[in-house]
Amino acid sequence: MLQIDLWKRIVIWGLVALGLLMALPNGFYSRVESHNDAVAAIAEGTKTAALTEQAAQWPSWMPSGLVNLGLDLRGGAHLLAEVKVADVYQSRIEGMWPEIRDMLREERDRIGPIRLQQVDIPELRVRLVEKPAEVEYAAGLVRGLARPVTSLTGVGASDIDVTVDGDQIVVTLSEAERLATDERTVRQALEIIRRRIDEVGTREPTIQRQGADRILIQVPGVGSAAELKQIIGTTAQLTFQPVVSRTGNANERAGAGNEVLPSLDEEGSYYILESAAVVTGEELVDAQPDFDQNGRPAVSFRFNPTGARKFCTYTGDNVGAPFAIVLDNDVVSAPRINEAICGGSGIITGNFSVEESTNLAVLLRAGALPAGLDFLEERTVGPELGADSIEAGKIACIVAFVLVLVFMFLSYGTFGIFANIALIINVGLIFGLLSMVGATLTLPGIAGIVLTIGMAVDANVLVFERIREEMKRARGPARAIELGYEKALSAITDANITTFITAVILFVMGSGPVRGFAITLGLGIITSVFTAIFVTRAIVVIWFDRRRPKTVLEGRALRMVPKETRWDFFRRWKMSIGASVLLIVVAAASFGVQGLNYGIDFRGGTTIRTESAQPVDIAVYRSAIQTLELGDISITEVFDPTFREDQNVAMVRIQAQDGEESVSADVTRTVEAALQGAVPDLKFTSVESVGPKVSGELIQTAVIAVILAIAAVLVYIWLRFEWQFAVGAVAALVHDVVLTIGVFSELQIQFDLAIIAALLTIVGYSLNDTVVVFDRVRENLRKYKQKPLSEVLNLSINETLSRTVMTSVTTLLALLALYFLGGDVIRGFVFAMIWGVVVGTYSSVFVASTILLWLGVKRDWSKPDANTGNQFANVDA
Repeated sequence: MLQIDLWKRIVIWGLVALGLLMALPNGFYSRVESHNDAVAAIAEGTKTAALTEQAAQWPSWMPSGLVNLGLDLRGGAHLLAEVKVADVYQSRIEGMWPEIRDMLREERDRIGPIRLQQVDIPELRVRLVEKPAEVEYAAGLVRGLARPVTSLTGVGASDIDVTVDGDQIVVTLSEAERLATDERTVRQALEIIRRRIDEVGTREPTIQRQGADRILIQVPGVGSAAELKQIIGTTAQLTFQPVVSRTGNANERAGAGNEVLPSLDEEGSYYILESAAVVTGEELVDAQPDFDQNGRPAVSFRFNPTGARKFCTYTGDNVGAPFAIVLDNDVVSAPRINEAICGGSGIITGNFSVEESTNLAVLLRAGALPAGLDFLEERTVGPELGADSIEAGKIACIVAFVLVLVFMFLSYGTFGIFANIALIINVGLIFGLLSMVGATLTLPGIAGIVLTIGMAVDANVLVFERIREEMKRARGPARAIELGYEKALSAITDANITTFITAVILFVMGSGPVRGFAITLGLGIITSVFTAIFVTRAIVVIWFDRRRPKTVLEGRALRMVPKETRWDFFRRWKMSIGASVLLIVVAAASFGVQGLNYGIDFRGGTTIRTESAQPVDIAVYRSAIQTLELGDISITEVFDPTFREDQNVAMVRIQAQDGEESVSADVTRTVEAALQGAVPDLKFTSVESVGPKVSGELIQTAVIAVILAIAAVLVYIWLRFEWQFAVGAVAALVHDVVLTIGVFSELQIQFDLAIIAALLTIVGYSLNDTVVVFDRVRENLRKYKQKPLSEVLNLSINETLSRTVMTSVTTLLALLALYFLGGDVIRGFVFAMIWGVVVGTYSSVFVASTILLWLGVKRDWSKPDANTGNQFANVDA
């Protein structure tokens, strides 16, 4: 009986209403964003009439969660920083020296004089000058200074290891303490970066840890990555250190436990200081821009009680001695101590501008970075490019949506309208879920939504084609609809789970835009299955209860495949397999001869995207840069029918110079200046820099991601079907991936990180097709126990052919809209997807099925068929 219980209907429509309600704020993005900003400001204690008016723009009882717009849609800066955790080891060891020195001096009668040895590695070496025989006794005293490691992984371990080497005591950090120090350093750096960026007041920054020692920073609205680096890149290490002497020689021998640092005020002047600081910036509680007694910009500061006590004690004991104020290894000033300073506050004077004193106060107030940062990856996206991307994405989505809606209506009539309603709800649910989880939408994310639009109809097509088959068997419409949903469920489940596996691997292995694409793809799969199985069915049941039709899905205005097909797909199997082998050989040869045209993600270097009102003249661009002698520079014009008339776009790629880890900011600025000298109205809409360390890791991660996806699919299909099915499916996958890489090699289209996302999606799509065919094969093997496998395969492919073509066409319609209207930023990605759909459809019909025919299938539910031993005996007949 075609019925849905009342409670199930309430749950289905309740979830739909909730999802659409959560998505609603995105339809009023600017208004809701202003409301959220005003509410946040009021919550922090700032309440004005303007803020109250802003907060009233959106009802407080309505959901106000928005899908965050990524940098490529809003503009801003992206940095990937690596924390130099090893730097902390040296400062930790140096900080132990005063305590060790004072303790050993108390035992001077027994152990004699001691001397700190100069070493280049993070360890302390203390030599017993006159009584080396007492070195074990002295080492035991030092071991008494060890403290337990304060981390879960270091329970029971000490923070230092003390050993004896001849007449020397060697003190190093223990392995457990190093691991704990690494963890503390990265966490502290993460928190301080967050505080520094929050001080500037940017909206919705993304600051998160990546791996063991890296931090990802994305800040919308910042003008450039260089500007963002100025905010967070300075360590702002403030220390107060005793002065040993002053010198004019940077190479002056400082002596053990001392260091030579330059003076900021006087060029060519240096100070020899004790390395161990008396007080550090970690003991600051406040710092504010100020002016000194002469009216010059300065920074006033205040210590916490511990710092104030140390400062008071030292200044009281050393009246008349100079005392250096050191900022990031530069001596800002070295005033003489006139009296004990016990108020806990002071002032830093120097050659500052008002802006510099303000920035320094921000840095000190946020706290000192515990270690330096290496910037492995930098990206800047101009707001103009972001606005263009949003507009291109909107147009592509609308056109793709309309094409799919029209196609479904022409193909399935009334049922096509039901599928279209479910498709509209599906997109609303995707945005609702993205808003709930606080996801960030990027341009590849929009591509994921457009791809979902194309693939979301697949589940409905599976159901509708099943209903049509049941109607052919003289079933009544109610029974046909019921059986259609029941029999399509297995294929829908298997096909979407395999695609979902690739989305999960993309999310785990990917980063940035790739992860954003994975989120939209994964959520799109969930909402697509929900709308196809439950929402469309609920609509069909409501319609059927009211209309009680005599027949359903009998005619169609548009037919992609004849009503009845009995094509023999294996009659020319040698030709189809031969064509695949030939294409694979060509792809391998092309890859071996000319390789891939790796983009900035994989090669490292810098890419500058330019726009100009004048047509791009590559010769002019090249001659402007050639005098800089920067080596390998490529300049390409970007052709895009969606560009405005004044939007002539070129991409300038600069490789890192010999001996350099990456292209420096100075080189980038020099190139920009040279280009603007040649083309005065030139604008730079984005700048991306990737270091070789990151690019090498990206290649490794990409290969692992593809292998993991294929392995996961192999295991899943093996468990759900049999090993022969799994081998056939994986062979089709490898076939599709190799041919896609081959096309990129042959045409020398840029191969970047987004293409890896496309490859993994192709894996999922190809599987989707193959699994649907295999699901029907499994069903027909049970139904036709005596038929040869070749006949069962042919029958199954013919029965699912209409669905295969329909799904491919709807997906291609969406992708073609994205290719022509989505902008140049993702054109390579979409091209890979289009090619993948074509070869994926081909391989699921010809490659996977042919391999399954070669391997044969053991029919556990019946006696082995005599004809299955040589399946190709009758194929050529």
